[in-house]
Amino acid sequence: MMNQDRILLSSPHMSGNEQKYIREAFDSNWIAPLGPNVTNFELELAQYTNKKGASLTSSGTAAIHLALACLGVKKGDSVFCSSFTFIASANPALYLGAELTFIDSEPSSWNMSPQALERALFDASKENKLPKAIIVVNLYGQSADMDTLLNIADLFGVPIIEDAAESLGAEYKNKKSGTLGKIGIFSFNGNKIITTSGGGAIVSDDEELLDKAFFLATQAKDIAPYYQHSLVGYNYRMSNVLAGIGRAQLQVLDKRVERRREIFSNYHKELGSIEEVHFMPELKESRSNRWLTTFVIDPFMTKVTPFEFMDRMNQTNIETRLLWKPLHLQPLFKHNKFYKHNERTPAVSELLFAMGICIPSGSNLTEENQFRVIEEVKKILAPDNKLQVSLNKIQVGQV
Repeated sequence: MMNQDRILLSSPHMSGNEQKYIREAFDSNWIAPLGPNVTNFELELAQYTNKKGASLTSSGTAAIHLALACLGVKKGDSVFCSSFTFIASANPALYLGAELTFIDSEPSSWNMSPQALERALFDASKENKLPKAIIVVNLYGQSADMDTLLNIADLFGVPIIEDAAESLGAEYKNKKSGTLGKIGIFSFNGNKIITTSGGGAIVSDDEELLDKAFFLATQAKDIAPYYQHSLVGYNYRMSNVLAGIGRAQLQVLDKRVERRREIFSNYHKELGSIEEVHFMPELKESRSNRWLTTFVIDPFMTKVTPFEFMDRMNQTNIETRLLWKPLHLQPLFKHNKFYKHNERTPAVSELLFAMGICIPSGSNLTEENQFRVIEEVKKILAPDNKLQVSLNKIQVGQV
């Protein structure tokens, strides 16, 4: 089976128009972190998201770092962050010396739990140590329940950074993902729904904040006839060459969203009737970009663990991945505070990690290769893999 071509989880998908903008960058010799592609990509991204402005960065991680810095986060401050996410959501808070508190997921979106956030903010207010910012992650292309989270955050006067690294092109109540918080951030890493190879962006309606982000991203050079610096700055701007790739990618973003949603629909149609499988839900009044198709395997219905599932898929040359290991379980954060969705039940994020799998979802996945993935999933979760004794089933959506 290993002689078959490897099916990747989410590989770059070029539009064919990228070379035009790259060639323009080389022909004009604008290959630095400024130039027409940078300027136009920022304008086009702001227009797509219906925000007043955008600022391109070298990565999504850099965008979060700048967002926190622009909100005045410094050593000893507190930052709240979704626990069920990649570590890049949290690391920038450490760069600034802040203390992190992690918030569990809720079952209906797999994203930050409003009730856990409310408890955490209430406790912080009693201690007179409210966070300077809350980082809400829109996981796997699915928006968090932003209205509820924003209402809670507003009650305590804490701004939200919307980490939409995985959810560009998704929508929440007819608004683009990444546009509901004080600051939205995107990632254009190689595996994202559109890519610039590496890169990211900040979007906001706060033009003063965007100006500050630009200032900090360009080494915080003071206005002077020589190199003078009063603040710590960073080298965080995207190059004009990569911005050219981004411009061509942005033009096909809506097509990429439609294709990934079609891929999810095909999986759901073929695998949704398998009792062991429960797909990531789509929050009411939202539209996921289905960046990755993910599901949990019911441990009371099968003897196959996610680790075994991943290993067996790898034996057939198909890449899969476990869901994110919650940050509060990472050795780096073993002493940090964590608030569960429901204090009387297991943490939702821990259950998802223990039972969850991502399967190939790239917009360039062929029908033939998707059929191959589906057939292998069916083989692994065949009836003879089921436990002989059926115990009471845990529905992740009902935790």
